[in-house]
Amino acid sequence: MTVPHTITVRAGDSDREKTADLLGQALSQGYLMMDEYESRLQTTFSAETRTQLRQLTADLPVDRLKRNDPRRRQARHRAVRRSIRIHLAAYLTMVAIVLTVWLAVGLTAGSWYFWPIWPILGAGIGVFAHTTMGSPRWFGCARLR
Repeated sequence: MTVPHTITVRAGDSDREKTADLLGQALSQGYLMMDEYESRLQTTFSAETRTQLRQLTADLPVDRLKRNDPRRRQARHRAVRRSIRIHLAAYLTMVAIVLTVWLAVGLTAGSWYFWPIWPILGAGIGVFAHTTMGSPRWFGCARLR
């Protein structure tokens, strides 16, 4: 009977940096004391395999650390703001097109009923809802300036 060969995957610099980031977050959130953090950090940069790195964070709530990562929160906040800007730009483009069509119809046909108010109001409600519901407080993010 042969014993299955276990494959050990070597750790790269990016793996070590990710583990160091997790340890730093654990320190800042109170899961590690300073002396334990320093010891684990030294071991992190001398680790040769990914298994050794996983052992350094095995007793830490890694999911909670990643969820509370300020960089993740900032990235989420930037994505929300970017989507609101795109929505607003599309809305303003639509308003310009609708007003241009209304003006062209008014000048050529003499019909001056201001019908663009309805698409402008309808789409405006959508933009308003997006900006209020897309605000960081709805996603549990702190306001970042």
